[in-house]
Amino acid sequence: MINYGKHFIDKKDLNGVISVLKSDHLTQGKRIDLFEKKLIKKFKCEYSAVVSSGTAALHLSSLALKWKKGDTVICSPITFVAAANCILYSAARPLFVDIDIKNFNIDLNKIELILKKKKRIKAIIATDFAGNPCDWKNLNYLSRKYDFKLVNDNCHAIGAKYYGRIDYATQFSDLVCHSYHPVKSITTGEGGAVLSNNQELITKIKILRTHGILKNFERTKTPWLSKMVELGYNYRLSDISASLGITQLEKIDKFLNKRKRIANIYFKELKNICEIQFQEIEKQNEHAFHLFPVLINFKKIKKTRFDMFKYFLKNGIALQVHYLPIYSHYFYKKKFNIMKKDFPNSEKFYNEEVSLPIFYTLKEIEVYKIVRLLKNFIYR
Repeated sequence: MINYGKHFIDKKDLNGVISVLKSDHLTQGKRIDLFEKKLIKKFKCEYSAVVSSGTAALHLSSLALKWKKGDTVICSPITFVAAANCILYSAARPLFVDIDIKNFNIDLNKIELILKKKKRIKAIIATDFAGNPCDWKNLNYLSRKYDFKLVNDNCHAIGAKYYGRIDYATQFSDLVCHSYHPVKSITTGEGGAVLSNNQELITKIKILRTHGILKNFERTKTPWLSKMVELGYNYRLSDISASLGITQLEKIDKFLNKRKRIANIYFKELKNICEIQFQEIEKQNEHAFHLFPVLINFKKIKKTRFDMFKYFLKNGIALQVHYLPIYSHYFYKKKFNIMKKDFPNSEKFYNEEVSLPIFYTLKEIEVYKIVRLLKNFIYR
């Protein structure tokens, strides 16, 4: 079965993990510090803190930025629920803003309409959807003009570039969140990180990820003592995972180049099919292709997405949809009175989106099989 995404592990990854298993420290050892230094070097930022997941990264970001009850934080409804959940974790309120139906990212024009109404916004979490960077220069301009913080939900876009810069994420936002789930650009099994050029924020996140405890406090006099200074969490990454992250990071360019080659085949082979809409990629963006989302006009071809999934499964391919709008989840429908009519682009997106398989070990012959099946489904 070919799934929409898949990790890749080689001998160097295995040997690195085995060496940790044979060592004295499975957690809180030297691999954590080394992985953080490697992330700083690769993504050209000043500070990093590795954590147990992308969700943990988002949650700790909300705490470091001191969101609280009464605060409003904007995010896109077309992303994974963790982006909105982290707002609720901090007792703030999420405000969903519709997407741009061309690039699938949050719509900056709609954001500014809200800001012009003088509604106080504490922060914006902007997701670089599928690996396609948002308009970060203008987001940064708005954040300075209207005085709010920016969090880059970079979980889809690890290794993407904006105006040729891999450090765009920390350049234009206050905090950047990574996820190293197995279907992402690199994997640590489960894991994530927060990157920033703000030392104070990363220092706070490092305390919060370890129960809010400061170690080495007056160590010379009382070596047995630690000091809890915050109500923190156990969001640590293990050395086993950090070791995997170190060796995976060495391969990220190879991984991304393969994803781009697959994407280019899809673009070339499907570009003349008017029933398919691609994600628009601005010339300044270098897409990371965590996902390859397409919109299919099912009404026009007089078929359903369920028909398509069934057809592909019969041929050994498991497609996926990314995502059900967050406001449509049972929890959010129950908690908030959100009207679907206020999100026409998100609704259209959800009704038409299909994610085609894209990952490092996907063979070219398999990509052409997917193309052939898609053409057969549309035209048969």
